[in-house]
Amino acid sequence: MQIKLGPSVLHRFDHAIQHEWLETNGLGGYSSSTVLGTNTRRYHGLLVAALKPPVGRVVLLSKMDDSIWLNGQKYDLHTNKYQGAVNPHGYIFLQKFEQNLFPTFYYQINGVSLRKSIVAIHGENTVIVRYEVLEASSPFTLELTPLTMPRDYHCLGKENYELNQVVSQHESTLYLQPYHHLTPIYISAEGMHFDYEPFWHYNFEYTEELNRGMEAHEDLFSPGKIFVDLQEGQHVDVVISTQNIPSSKGADLIQRERLRRLTIMNQAPTAHPMIQKLTLAADQFIVKRGEDLKTIIAGYHWFTDWGRDTMISLPGLCLTTGRYDDAKKILKAFTYSTSQGMLPNRFPDDGEEPMYNTIDATLWFFVAVYKYALESRDYQFVLQEILPVMEDILNWHKRGTRYNIRMDKDGLLTGGTDGEMLTWMDARAGDWVVTPRIGKSVEINALWYNAWRIFDYFLKVKGDESMADQASRIAQKVKHSFQQQFWYEEGKYLYDFIHGEEKNADFRPNQLFAISLPFTLIRHEQAQSVLAKAEKELFTPVGLRSLSNLDPQYKGIYLGDQYARDGAYHQGTTWSWLMGPYLDALIKVRSTWGRDEAVSIIENMYNHMANAGMGHISEIFDGNAPFTPRGCVAQAWGVAEILRVVHEYQLYGPELELVEEEAARRQEGLKEQVLVR
Repeated sequence: MQIKLGPSVLHRFDHAIQHEWLETNGLGGYSSSTVLGTNTRRYHGLLVAALKPPVGRVVLLSKMDDSIWLNGQKYDLHTNKYQGAVNPHGYIFLQKFEQNLFPTFYYQINGVSLRKSIVAIHGENTVIVRYEVLEASSPFTLELTPLTMPRDYHCLGKENYELNQVVSQHESTLYLQPYHHLTPIYISAEGMHFDYEPFWHYNFEYTEELNRGMEAHEDLFSPGKIFVDLQEGQHVDVVISTQNIPSSKGADLIQRERLRRLTIMNQAPTAHPMIQKLTLAADQFIVKRGEDLKTIIAGYHWFTDWGRDTMISLPGLCLTTGRYDDAKKILKAFTYSTSQGMLPNRFPDDGEEPMYNTIDATLWFFVAVYKYALESRDYQFVLQEILPVMEDILNWHKRGTRYNIRMDKDGLLTGGTDGEMLTWMDARAGDWVVTPRIGKSVEINALWYNAWRIFDYFLKVKGDESMADQASRIAQKVKHSFQQQFWYEEGKYLYDFIHGEEKNADFRPNQLFAISLPFTLIRHEQAQSVLAKAEKELFTPVGLRSLSNLDPQYKGIYLGDQYARDGAYHQGTTWSWLMGPYLDALIKVRSTWGRDEAVSIIENMYNHMANAGMGHISEIFDGNAPFTPRGCVAQAWGVAEILRVVHEYQLYGPELELVEEEAARRQEGLKEQVLVR
């Protein structure tokens, strides 16, 4: 599935800059900008390196402006947005953009046809920009202007005297060390001529930062200009890296990366082009952590690895494509960081100690392990290394752990303290906790019940019938209490949370997990009622609203400064990842009809993949039509949940080419997941 844009989009500046491309390197680093090459975020950069994979991300090279000299005339191909001006207008020469294996740009300039591709190399902080001359009536010179302001990717830079302006050149390679405490930058291009012309460019304006109510202006430094003579049929690979890699190796690196990506696409759960594209997108989130482990980046551009997002995303990103070894390394990475029966909520950017302010990441771990075992059949690993961790987690939660998280006498899990946000609805602005859900939350207890059922399942596989019987009794107690306390008879749906005498009846998508998780908690007729209401008040073509659009607190637009955005984040904003549990419920409740609906919904999401983060699924959208993409342009669990649903329910039939043995064992694992009727 090739995503293409033509002049009708590319020649409308304000429209074109809403389309972004992303190349990642498996370390947490990346290369990214808009289809015009106009940076609109502080997070955009031609080389954003992860110096402590997957964290320590630094914008090393912000961009590289390109022009050509043809018959004594200069033609700028780049476009920049400055405070109060757009200059130059190089986008008028851009005739086509394609996002297939790599982002590719096609320019036409007075008889010259030029193709530019940008490739991030897996496992390295290296990006290659290839310029290919498809047609040229006469020779010309390519001019490149590297622009840099090395900095933490959350920050912005200004002109300063500390930046080292000295550039070293050895043959066709430039060596830049802008700051002594940061890694150097190498830029290599065969046949290059470099003119040292140090110059500051002021007030680049990043429009997406303005939209987010944040500081949006930056100064960039250029050490000079690179010139390469070209003619028809020739190409040049510009290698930008933290290592000294000669341009002559560019072709081999690009070919290696091309083959790697084609292999990944061939591992898709179906030959459907959209699903193959999502499979390629999924690969971009699986990154290295330390020397031997893996983890999942929650979203690009600014998220790192979060426990909750990782466990929710693992089945879709890893298991649908048979990446069992990656899944195993991810599970190990988080079990090694378990503390007081809790998985980390997130690992900070600078590699400090993990943060444990979450109640659900740990419970999602059980679901991820369960699905890993069903898919991989690696019960030895689960029983020997994971089951003891599960037992420790449940014991901590029974007697109590951080943030007042503990099992109540009714068997339900309660938790939370003032000022802390422990569920996925964790937005806060200053001291304002937007959705305080202290007590017994509906999805937390659905996960709690599933954790005990999954623990029971593995104990039985191990042959420990006595302990399995204890786990089963606790699970039944949780289920009984859940059904007694959470059903809101007047509304015919589930309460969102219970805190003492308060039973919160806000209609949110959290209750869908009582249907969608492997072990269901409510009766079929109750599930029908919940699904019908969700379909009416929460469903959008790109995900589910976080609050009913009929609620007086509903906010349908996610825009403005941090206070405004955080105030809308879980108060009506649409979340792409929630499409997963919605489709689960749809198929479980409506069977064949639900499967047909699910396929139709997934197909319709293709339109979004040609916008925002091209080839990806965005984190969030406005709750109101036209459901404008917001937040991260590429979100792990948004991609993962579509892949998971397609795989688990075999939505594209024989294209999955599952052998009978695989289909049989999957059915065996899922047989207990049928709704209670």
